[in-house]
Amino acid sequence: YHAQPSQGTEQEKMDYALNNKRRVIRLVLQWAALYGDLLQEDEAAMAFLEEFYVSVSDDTRMIAALKEQLPELEKIVKQISEEPKAAQKKHKVLLQLFNTSDDRAQKRQPIRGSDEVLFKVYCIDQTYTTIRVPVSSSVKEVISAVADKLGSGEGLIIVKMSSGG
Repeated sequence: YHAQPSQGTEQEKMDYALNNKRRVIRLVLQWAALYGDLLQEDEAAMAFLEEFYVSVSDDTRMIAALKEQLPELEKIVKQISEEPKAAQKKHKVLLQLFNTSDDRAQKRQPIRGSDEVLFKVYCIDQTYTTIRVPVSSSVKEVISAVADKLGSGEGLIIVKMSSGG
């Protein structure tokens, strides 16, 4: 974030620093937007976000061009750092793709959108069920299939989705 070139005019050095800072801020914003729920559970990540926000806030006093990104960063930090009371009520569900046959015995073929995969759906109460969905299913469709199978869609979230192939 604070990298500075060793050569060039003062203006070139300032432009370089500004562009680097903007790129890092965008990266952190994207990271926080994608992993916000997981970051709430990680004290080190939360401390980093808060420290990063303070650092960017300080930099806006010297580099006015960074002010445009500060409100978005502030919004994400506040959103993630608030204790999510609604999230505590959510049922955390782990989806894991699994293969029922031996990989070595299978003939390797391209995956088609019409192919179906089997998921084990793990619930927070240590139970699980299985669902079968097309490979081309969106996350929304997978969650809908899980909701149909479990009889309730309230508060379902995907915690992890992995594939061995």
